[in-house]
Amino acid sequence: MTFAWILFLLYMAGTTYLGWMGFRKTKNFGSFAIGSGDLHPFVVGITLAASVASAATFIINPGFIYVHGLAGFMHFVVAVGIGFNLMLVVLSFQFRRLGEQTRALTMPHWISNRYGSRGFGLFFALINLFALAFVVLIVGGLSIVMQQLLGVSNTVALIIILGFVTGYVFLGGTYAHVFTNTLQGSLMLIVTLLILFSGLHLFFGSDGGFLQQIAAQNPNLAKWVNPESNLYNNVFSIYIGGFLIGAALVCQPHILTKALYVKSDKAVRQYLTYGIIILALFFLLPIAGFYARLTVPPEQLIDAATGAFRQDLVMTVYIKNTFPGWLFTFIGIVLLAAGMSTLDGILVSLSTITANDFVLTLIDRFSRTQRTPEERLSIAYKWSHIILLIIAVAAFLICLNPPKLLGIFGQVGVYGMAVAAVPPLLVGVLFHRASLHLVWIASTVGIAIHFFLYFYGARLFPDSGLTFANPAVPASLALLIAGGPALIGAWIMNRKAGSGDTISS
Repeated sequence: MTFAWILFLLYMAGTTYLGWMGFRKTKNFGSFAIGSGDLHPFVVGITLAASVASAATFIINPGFIYVHGLAGFMHFVVAVGIGFNLMLVVLSFQFRRLGEQTRALTMPHWISNRYGSRGFGLFFALINLFALAFVVLIVGGLSIVMQQLLGVSNTVALIIILGFVTGYVFLGGTYAHVFTNTLQGSLMLIVTLLILFSGLHLFFGSDGGFLQQIAAQNPNLAKWVNPESNLYNNVFSIYIGGFLIGAALVCQPHILTKALYVKSDKAVRQYLTYGIIILALFFLLPIAGFYARLTVPPEQLIDAATGAFRQDLVMTVYIKNTFPGWLFTFIGIVLLAAGMSTLDGILVSLSTITANDFVLTLIDRFSRTQRTPEERLSIAYKWSHIILLIIAVAAFLICLNPPKLLGIFGQVGVYGMAVAAVPPLLVGVLFHRASLHLVWIASTVGIAIHFFLYFYGARLFPDSGLTFANPAVPASLALLIAGGPALIGAWIMNRKAGSGDTISS
């Protein structure tokens, strides 16, 4: 325990120093939100990978593989990974070009400028508050690791996590996020390789091949579609839904705005190359759920306090059983870093979006005072810091009594946000003419369908064969029902009109 505290305090000291470096480079709200365009593509690439591979990838998702087997792996790793990387390449170049032209600081700001509607930007500022669900997922996952690693209570763990990450983001914004993520991402890469190699011997066991050993426990765990699973029991929920939601997740503001950190298409190409290579390794990490299936008996995953099975303990218990104490401690510290690397990015985006696209919009609408651009940015800068503190307090209160399945809780909120963002981003990037009414309807209908089907789909459509309890299923259906017609409508509009006005009401 003492060794764990020493390592953690060293990590905190190094991260705090990087946060201070970020503070020294942060001059105004613009640099707080997206930097000044002077970041190296490799730094942006590893920041992207570290931001995507959060506590969900390192801590939560292996539990789904443990419980649902090959079907869960194909969903989380293969389908989601392919969809994510493809959409990232499709959107990044034009998103950066248009963002540079309009001096966009956030994703809602980009949407507002692209469609010439402050109201639409305000709508997305509100929609992006669903990212609080992902904050809860990450903080809850980090608390689980910290309790086991440092021997503290849930309350103390929450205070340390939220106080520390909020503190260095408060100081340095995007620069603190990028500098700390470079350290965190490098540590995550080392640990990813350690964990991936730790179970290679299981592929060559004396009891047959890897999948044969899994099938010996339960044949359904080695099937491409798991008929027993309540989440991954058909092709749509595993493959189609995984691909679509993977693509949609690129539309999270803390991910897509990485393209605004650099100044040219060449730099975007370089940062995507670095980021996707590192991401490919991170996406493979949930294979540890298979390793745990063969080495960790279910009784070790019982919560001592409640007596309930906890699938979100899978990764922590696996590395505790597999590695010597000192290496488990090091890996545990890096698991904390993995969650913090995404948490700081979300905190930056949430605070800047709420300040720039919600607070400023309301001030402009209801205040009679005319303010210069510098005054407006100064107001946004102050509010971004106030909002940071509000988010931290809200996450703390929710995580005092965390949801039963943190992974599902986080997915429901984040997927809803992504579903709403896909139509305006795809239409705005792919087509010259973009109808404001068309994408606004698609966004509102899409997010409504997502939540409606998640909460009521199983009750209203019991014979559909669709696993509405898997948040990717209602989200994917919402994308097809609302986003599909928006893309077709925009394509028809552009075919008829050709190039011309960029926005049509």
